[in-house]
Formats: sequence, structure tokens, C-alpha cells
Amino acid sequence: MNENDIPVYLFTGFLESGKTKFIQETLCDERFNKGEKTLLLVCEEGVEEYEPDEFSGENVFIKVVEEESELSEDLLRGFIKETDAERVVVEYNGMWMLDSLYQAMPQEWVVYQEFMFADATTFLTYNQNMRQLTYDKLKSCELVVFNRFTREMDKMPYHKIVRGASRRADIAYEYAPDDVEYDDIEDPLPFDINAPIIEIGVDDYAIWYRDLTENPSNYEGKTIKVLCRALTRKKLPSKTFIVGRHVMTCCIEDTQFAALVCQWDQASKVVNDSWINLTAKIHYKFHVAYKQKGPVLTCVELEPAEAPENSIATFF
Repeated sequence: MNENDIPVYLFTGFLESGKTKFIQETLCDERFNKGEKTLLLVCEEGVEEYEPDEFSGENVFIKVVEEESELSEDLLRGFIKETDAERVVVEYNGMWMLDSLYQAMPQEWVVYQEFMFADATTFLTYNQNMRQLTYDKLKSCELVVFNRFTREMDKMPYHKIVRGASRRADIAYEYAPDDVEYDDIEDPLPFDINAPIIEIGVDDYAIWYRDLTENPSNYEGKTIKVLCRALTRKKLPSKTFIVGRHVMTCCIEDTQFAALVCQWDQASKVVNDSWINLTAKIHYKFHVAYKQKGPVLTCVELEPAEAPENSIATFF
């Protein structure tokens, strides 16, 4: 962080998920709250209310935002100017999209930690009925806390939903305030990353693409074989075409083409919008099509292929 950056501690989750209680306990803890001027931005008021008199420090300023449309850079800057706060704690409304907050945040606001809280007894229903909102809160958080968990509950459905959005988030199951168990379910990749040729299954494109973009060094110099679509574009450099598949992260409205640049001396022979079985080497380097560094494929072998039964790749 730069000297003038303002750290933001972001807590997300649906109503009655335990956010207020956790933030209250955090601000009562002198290890966290030693009197620093803190802006507590409350975007959701539930049954439980804050008790400022119990906060460890006396410099916590509570500001309430009642409507998502109210979020703006001017509003947030105004709160900082009014309170002279050194840091921000946000209790975010689970029914609001995170982009509304990110777009409103002043440039100097930097998310330092992001936690999501969920009531384990209602989480699966929320995910089933409001998948886009659930995914929105899972995709960037560092820790997911499932409170009200019991020993009889099966962890696997919760694990799969979180891993469908993020492979990096830690998962905690809270049975009681002092009884927390962290997720230790092994989540191996569905392909052998150390094989001479890494074969990506028809149903594994989304997982592979995310792992490639998150951990490019793991694939440097490796050879992969993958079923994908090939696209040609006039604006591309010579001997270059695009490969990829549409990937759905949470719902059909959130489907995007997950593309990669592929180089081949015979690229002019590629049929636009055709399905191919591609064997290629991967190198992480600058390419004019990216205008920055990125994974670039070099074609070793290309064969025409039939479209898969489900052309859209998913994480679940």
C-alpha cells in the first residue's frame, strides 16, 4: 500500500449472516481497534445493532447508506473528509452487487481484507435461487465463514459452491463461537499438470482456463491438448488466431468467451468459428494482441472436431 492509501476491510453476506456481530467483536478488540479513526460504512441494517459504547477505541464513525444507488465517489470522499478516517470497515448489503461499491470507491481506497459470512442453514437455498448474487460475493473474498454449521451437515455442497467461484478462498465452518473448523478437502485439478501432454477434458475447460490465468508459471513451456473454438480476425497479426470457449461463471447472463492467442505458421488455413482439437505449447509472454503479457499458445497440431454436447463450459 502507498502512504496515502486508505485500507478497506470489507464484510459481505446476506441478511442475518453474522456480519454485524463479527464487526462489533472486531471493533471491541483492542488488538484491531487501538483508537484509529475508523469509518464504519453500514449498507445493511438487520435485527442486530451496533453498540459503539463497547468499541475499544472512541474514534469509530458510523455512516449508513440505505440505497445502492446512493453509492458514489463524492459520497465516500465526503465521509472521509467529514470524519478524517484513516481506514474503512464496510458491512455490505448482500443484495447489492459488489461492482456498485468498487465503482464508487475513491482511487486511494484499497481493499485490504474481504470476508464473506453465510448462514449455513439458508446458504444452499440462497445459492439456488440467487446464484448470481452468491457468486458475486464469493469470487473475490479471502475467507468464507459458514456459521450455524452442525456436525451432521455435509461440507461437500458448500465446498463445491465456493470452489466453483474461487480456488483461493479459505473456508471455515463455525459450530459455536469458539468451535471453528477449517476446510481441508483436497481439491485436485481434474487433469495431470505434470503429464507430457496435459489433456483438458471436455468438461474441464473453465477450471483449466482459470488455473492458467491465476497460475501461469505452472504452465510455462508445457504442452496441452484441448477442445476449443477457433476464431479468425482481420485485426490480428499474421500467423495468429484466437481459440477459446464460452464460460458461464454463475448464470447465463454472466457468460463470456474465455479466449487465448494462438500462433501458427498455417493460421491462414484456420476456418473461422470452427471447433478444433488443439495441441499447443504455452509460453507466458508479451503479445501485441494482449497489449501486455499473457499466456500465448503455439500450435503443434490442429485437427477439426465436432462441437461438444454442451458448448458452454462451467465450473459446476
